[in-house]
Amino acid sequence: MTTRRTVRLLIAILLVAAGFSSQRLLDRPPAEIVPELAGTTVPDGFVLVISVVDGDTIEIVDPATPDRTVRVRYIGVDTPETVHPSKPVQCFGEEASTYNHVLVDGLPVRLERDISDTDRYGRLLRYVYSEDGTFVNLELVRQGYATVVTYPPDVAHAAEFQAAQQEARDAGRGLWTACR
Repeated sequence: MTTRRTVRLLIAILLVAAGFSSQRLLDRPPAEIVPELAGTTVPDGFVLVISVVDGDTIEIVDPATPDRTVRVRYIGVDTPETVHPSKPVQCFGEEASTYNHVLVDGLPVRLERDISDTDRYGRLLRYVYSEDGTFVNLELVRQGYATVVTYPPDVAHAAEFQAAQQEARDAGRGLWTACR
């Protein structure tokens, strides 16, 4: 883990411990959110992550309309619930959300589409890559923060995700040990 990620992980843990919720940012208009990240350089082909909703969903500045935000749901993975309106916080949900904060919150990411554009909730469906090239969807599975859930026709990385899940399960990483 890089020094930058280690610092971000410590900050995220402190924020979770203090009761911080990314929902607080989502309740505010995008025009108020974006200035908080003023000075963040977004390379061509990347978008800025405004907030992490949970372990497998983020909020970005809409590239087509910079004065609004859009939710992005990671393709092929599922993390334990933390913000579902009718479900309690699930085992390892807070940890998955915190790790997603470390990976992408406030940072530029590159989005890659599979076949479907959106899900039934209107969220963009994408594979997400950090600026350093980390394949975020895969990293969540590899480290045991997410399980593989594929919905055809969006299966371009399904075999890769399955192999990473088996490796995480065999190694007892994350939810594979914590949530028996």
